[in-house]
Amino acid sequence: MSHAISLLEKLVAFDTTSSESNLALVEFVERYLADYGIEADRVMSPCGNKANLVARIGPDAPGGVMLSGHTDVVPVAGQPWSTDPFQLHDGGDGRLYGRGTCDMKGFIACVLAMVPEWVEVPLKQPIYLGFSYDEEVGCLGAPDLIRHFCQKYSNSAHVIVGEPTDMQPVVAQKGATNLRTRVIGREAHSSQVNQGTSAIHVAARLVTFIEDTMQALVDEGRVNSAFNVPHTSLHVGKIKGGTAINIMARECEFEWEIRHLPTETFEDVHGRFEAYCRELQASFATQGKTVEIDTQPLNVTVPGLADRDNAKVLALTKRHLPSECCSQAVAYATEAGQFQAQGLQTLILGPGSIAQAHQPDEYVEVAQLEACSEFLHRLGRDLTQDA
Repeated sequence: MSHAISLLEKLVAFDTTSSESNLALVEFVERYLADYGIEADRVMSPCGNKANLVARIGPDAPGGVMLSGHTDVVPVAGQPWSTDPFQLHDGGDGRLYGRGTCDMKGFIACVLAMVPEWVEVPLKQPIYLGFSYDEEVGCLGAPDLIRHFCQKYSNSAHVIVGEPTDMQPVVAQKGATNLRTRVIGREAHSSQVNQGTSAIHVAARLVTFIEDTMQALVDEGRVNSAFNVPHTSLHVGKIKGGTAINIMARECEFEWEIRHLPTETFEDVHGRFEAYCRELQASFATQGKTVEIDTQPLNVTVPGLADRDNAKVLALTKRHLPSECCSQAVAYATEAGQFQAQGLQTLILGPGSIAQAHQPDEYVEVAQLEACSEFLHRLGRDLTQDA
């Protein structure tokens, strides 16, 4: 356990906030793996300032398991941390504090700590490591990592994405898309409301429609009780517009998201919004008014993880977990759906709780790291057997 904590201390010290480069951390992991005779592949970002990392331990053989984690973390700016967020702090309460401890450098540290053991045991199935960049800003790095992995390494490996799940197997997650909608109306003096069109008022109608759409989906019975929010959720997080209280606003812009059930599609839900926009514009046109409404995605849709085609990876995982562990579903988005979309059996499992992720004084319990390490030890022993 001390080795995993030592590695976690080193990983936390790298400021890999998504706005920054992760290359220093990547270089550290490369050197660490090279010490055990493992060569890793970099898959560079288009900007050249970040990289995914892929490596194989064991034979070039079918099957095996990919252990996947993202290297980036969310910002700490404006958060009231009690300690330096980029210095691992042992609180003396069974918790280790620092940015990324649970989301998800704790998992990566446990994986790396097992490498000395894995290179010594007679693996008959490979263990793959896949560490990505820019998960926190839309799972941007994983598609290239997965493409490289499938082309060079394997199309038959199972995948465990080590997000914080309290070491409970997660078999389903929602998909996610972030969007920005811009409304352009016509300025006029606020005493002459018949002469202009307030972009703020139009945007308010759109925001209300977004919330009403969420309720409509529930009313249609599109629910899945496995999720703690059992339906597709739509949420507006930012809005700005106008220049003065006595001027009808020419522009208004808001940013929003759709987190759809894995049985839904982004296109279906978003299509309802686009249809309403057209209706609204047509209504203003009958009044001789023009309103522009433009919506652009802020990220490529992160696909949901559906509870299907996962029997083998779920059975493999549950063999090495306590008997009381049960399959779960989560509302947050991960890279798991991207792996599943490439035909790889995938689930989510890792130390720590999502309740601590993105928070000031983020922490992971030492007991969770111990449980993860024991799971990885058992998993490695399992892979010394034929597939």
